[in-house]
Amino acid sequence: MTIIINQPQIEEAKGVSSDSKELLLDGGFVMPDTNAFGHTFRDYDVESARQKSVEEFYRMNHVHQTYDFVKRMREDYGKLDRVAMTVWECIELLNEFVDESDPDLDEPQIEHLLQTAEAIRKDYPDEDWLHLTGLIHDLGKVLLHHKFGQLPQWAVVGDTFPVGCAFDECNVHHKHFKGNSDYLNAKYNTKLGVYSEGCGLENVLMSWGHDDYMYLVAKENKTTLPSAGLFIIRYHSFYPLHKHGAYQYLMNEQDKENMKWLHVFNKYDLYSKSKVRIDVEKVKPYYLSLIEKVCISIQLLKSTSCEFVNDPKCSIDVSVLPRKAEMVRPSSFT
Repeated sequence: MTIIINQPQIEEAKGVSSDSKELLLDGGFVMPDTNAFGHTFRDYDVESARQKSVEEFYRMNHVHQTYDFVKRMREDYGKLDRVAMTVWECIELLNEFVDESDPDLDEPQIEHLLQTAEAIRKDYPDEDWLHLTGLIHDLGKVLLHHKFGQLPQWAVVGDTFPVGCAFDECNVHHKHFKGNSDYLNAKYNTKLGVYSEGCGLENVLMSWGHDDYMYLVAKENKTTLPSAGLFIIRYHSFYPLHKHGAYQYLMNEQDKENMKWLHVFNKYDLYSKSKVRIDVEKVKPYYLSLIEKVCISIQLLKSTSCEFVNDPKCSIDVSVLPRKAEMVRPSSFT
């Protein structure tokens, strides 16, 4: 996917003083007290219809997301040499999927993208780069589709975390990491593991999923989306960091600046989830014009998906992957 955006101007972020530690919401966005099921947001222990399936998802995720697994997936999917489609075609593919890791919503993913983007658009009408980020931040979930390899959900969605160092205890359902082969590996189970303090998150391998895939798509296609936008795309599921403050010792100064915008974005990503449906046909023209406005060449989302298991070009046989068990202100585009 090719997205061309003007280079960011050095301006103060809206709603933030120069000495503020966090960007402040304005525009009257009200965070609801409960999710679509009447429970507290991101409560993974409350008894609900989805609690057991969500925990089973994280068991699979924590057992199989190893350092070597992530390296193989990045190398294979980083080729970006298979599927090409427009951004909106990609969005419509997500209408087929519900995120099994999410305890707060069981609506198709296209609803979440539009809810997030529209909530941001209401409060930040001039930040069209942020509207687009809201719209495309979860597009990497097309990895669930057969055209992109039909990966199991544990390899696509859920909270993300660094691999190659110790798993922080604030990770959701941390107990299941004991089944991960890296858990007892002396090379990977220390605080820093294979990294150095302050090395920068850009140099840290994250658990494989839609976040990292969409980041690779944008980066490899040389997008000029502001660094804050790319940071949001890659780390919006990194809840151990932006919710609990874990792994901060790996961050550099640029990461700390970008975190201000991620904190803003996260409130919309998390708290805009609801059963209130967005009128797709009503808002579609705006987002199509936005995509056209920022894309000079044809918009492509490519994949090195292992859609043909026996394809010699594909080094990962997805058929054997286990399945479920039953703040600097970036400029606008103009």
